[in-house]
Amino acid sequence: MNDTDYIPIAAVNQYAYCPHRCWRMFCAGEFTDNQYTIEGTGLHDRVHTVGEGHREETWQVRAIWLKSERYKLVGKSDLIESIDGQIYPVEYKRGRRGEWDNDELQVCAQALCLEEMSGKTINQGYIYYAHSHQRQPVEMTIALRESTLATIQAVTTLLNTGLVPSAVYSKRCTGCSLYTQCLPQAVDKVGRYQEAY
Repeated sequence: MNDTDYIPIAAVNQYAYCPHRCWRMFCAGEFTDNQYTIEGTGLHDRVHTVGEGHREETWQVRAIWLKSERYKLVGKSDLIESIDGQIYPVEYKRGRRGEWDNDELQVCAQALCLEEMSGKTINQGYIYYAHSHQRQPVEMTIALRESTLATIQAVTTLLNTGLVPSAVYSKRCTGCSLYTQCLPQAVDKVGRYQEAY
């Protein structure tokens, strides 16, 4: 990566979920599908039908590219809506609300792009979870913005250096499509064995 390259907004989500997974996807170019990624791809294929229109009093546009020169971000939005001049991003996810904040960071990164592109302050976004058919509001708090900016910086460093973050086993690993590539439990066992001897 050089200074003129842009960070995929999706990399912000992946890094927040697992830095090692982010490295495998965006530095090593590795990706393996599992049932969750296939379901997610199917959902996004349906959502990413380019177009715009109105739904009652809400203006909607789907599958447009977002970009920030300031933060060197780029990515395709699922849905941008506007009501009474207030715009906000809506990110679609296949499952239900998770325990981690990676999806919120992705929505915030989209909001940062929208703010730069529109000149308007974005105070809120949404995550639509297909499993529950419900939207979760995402407030663009100072804490969320700071966390998003820190993650953007971490991804920038990762892409610039290519240094491999450690594979650390956690609950998140159980649904990861790249689990068999990094084998975090095996890495942990080997590390403990080496420490013992």
